[in-house]
Amino acid sequence: MLYSKLAKPFLFKMDPEKAHHLVIDGLHSAGRVPGIPAAMRAMYGVSESKELAVDVFGVHFPHPIGLAAGLDKNAKAVEMFANIGFGFAEVGTVTPKGQAGNELPRLFRLPPDEALINRMGFNNEGADAMAGRLAKIKQRPIPIAVNIGKNKVTPNERAHEDYRACIQALYPYGEFFVVNISSPNTPDLRALQHGDELQLLLSTVMEEMNTQANAAGKRRKPVLVKIAPDMTNEQLAYTVETIVASGVSGIIATNTTISREGLTHSHAGEMGGLSGKPLKDRTTEVVREVYRLTGGKLPIIGSGGIFTADDAYDKIRAGASLVEVYTALIYKGPELLRELASGLKERLRRDGFQTIKEAIGADHRS
Repeated sequence: MLYSKLAKPFLFKMDPEKAHHLVIDGLHSAGRVPGIPAAMRAMYGVSESKELAVDVFGVHFPHPIGLAAGLDKNAKAVEMFANIGFGFAEVGTVTPKGQAGNELPRLFRLPPDEALINRMGFNNEGADAMAGRLAKIKQRPIPIAVNIGKNKVTPNERAHEDYRACIQALYPYGEFFVVNISSPNTPDLRALQHGDELQLLLSTVMEEMNTQANAAGKRRKPVLVKIAPDMTNEQLAYTVETIVASGVSGIIATNTTISREGLTHSHAGEMGGLSGKPLKDRTTEVVREVYRLTGGKLPIIGSGGIFTADDAYDKIRAGASLVEVYTALIYKGPELLRELASGLKERLRRDGFQTIKEAIGADHRS
């Protein structure tokens, strides 16, 4: 209520990217004011419960609702994400070297469609800057994933070197890592989803993850691959086959789409990746197909168009072990997290499940 009545009208009068920076910088500052983190937890926090807790790819999650990459590109507000109700959070996408991203304007709201279009272009301060911030965080109440990508100027034949550099700089600081090969806003990046380039990229990533794990004397941290929603079923099957063969820990389905089907707002013609409600059905289809292709053996994070508990539950029943939100947070505010968590509990009880684990992939068994 506080967000929809006060904060949202104010933020939606601003340029979208300026509002974005105001929110992240505000969370960063608020986390350092005595009493504010506790107040945010009291208003928005989601307590761990046995019904919703998830253990997957060796990581414990207090509940399955996380923050997708893109909101906090430089890991500025990490300490506040648990306080406003997230069960985990992705930071990034980060590249080895800082880069400005694409020209302004590059972020657009489509309110009647409950969507966003962005063509940010991996604007971020670079891997070393992120490592410096994450190194200062003493307590981690929720898992933090580091989403990694390549610099715009790096040709695809050398992309694997950029992903290796990100892992070398950031390995100590993420509970798991996400290989982003599916943003539509870096030229030719999506070509890395297919063929020999994907095999080379993932073999390099896994080699470096093993090197870092051996140096630390601990088990290798999980790696997930984030895929696009715009592949044909044939392309998806081949991509998933290559991902499975690489030995990674899971798949995030999906990134933003280049489709504009069904949009009504005048910004529909803007270039970039579309996120929000229009993705809901397509991303659920991709989750369902990835689960089928892998026999349910490779964990999936479902991301795209989750605005209600039904949206989240549909993805879980389709095969997602975890889900992520981003655009819905912009439209609905941090009240969303409690709404989703309580709604998931209600749906588990309705369907006779004791825990969320029992609901994962349930559609494939019915």
